Amino acid sequence: MSSSPLTNVTVAGGTGVLGFHIVEALLNDGSFNVKVLRRLPKTANEKAELLASKGAEIIYADYNQHDDLVQVLSGTDALISAAAPGVANGGYDFDALQTPLLNAAKAAGVRRFIPSEFGTETQLGDHPMTDTKATFRQKVKESGLEYTFIITGTFAEYLGWVGFDIKNKTAKFYVDGTSALAVTSLSDIGKYTAETLKLEESRNATIRIAGSMFPLNEILKLFEEATGSKWEVTVDKEIKHRYENKIDPVPSQMEVFVAAISEKGSFGNIDNNKFSFSPRPLADDIAVIVQQASG
Repeated sequence: MSSSPLTNVTVAGGTGVLGFHIVEALLNDGSFNVKVLRRLPKTANEKAELLASKGAEIIYADYNQHDDLVQVLSGTDALISAAAPGVANGGYDFDALQTPLLNAAKAAGVRRFIPSEFGTETQLGDHPMTDTKATFRQKVKESGLEYTFIITGTFAEYLGWVGFDIKNKTAKFYVDGTSALAVTSLSDIGKYTAETLKLEESRNATIRIAGSMFPLNEILKLFEEATGSKWEVTVDKEIKHRYENKIDPVPSQMEVFVAAISEKGSFGNIDNNKFSFSPRPLADDIAVIVQQASG
């Protein structure tokens, strides 16, 4: 494979929660020609307009039309997928969502595919909501394209989703409070992703980065300090057992998903030292989160 720079970058889902930060980081870096792939039909979008004003080209395609996707991806060196199937609304098929992108990328001569990982490192069998990531990773490996899998842990801005309730000053853990949780802010994930494209060792590899990796109890202390309040904590380690055996109160599938993610909240072999910057301190992220929740 050529070692020439990955200069022309297309981001699918570039106006989404994470994708926007990835596109901004690519533009701020100044080394890349950036396209943002959006789905047809064309609709007004403030984030797309902002990114276009900063130099991104906004392109559109019907994901169900292979030839359309091939055409718009022509000339792309690296395709980054920040596409998400709406997990919060019960959708989680990352395989079905991204397979058309992978097939079109291969046909268009794209060199590298970075799929929508950007979370906790999971394996096939961990949970149905993450199994589709595992099956798609295998497709990417078998495609013949270069690939990079980027593992980031929990998004700092989504700590409420994993059990930290700022409004009610409560925390719900599904594992011991001494268990560590890797956390990275969206803006830092964007910067890590941009720099990953310049790392030779990222080719056909998994890159693991973490803004911080603290025990849940330590993260709780940061929330308590930021809110000036003592929080109430509950620990529920039986959630999977109650779900599988339909024991009241029967947890939702989303609760079981969060519990599964919590069990794999940390990871080893962090690659932070390969990058040119230090991530933002978690205390700073939490201060902003608390301020926004109070505003």
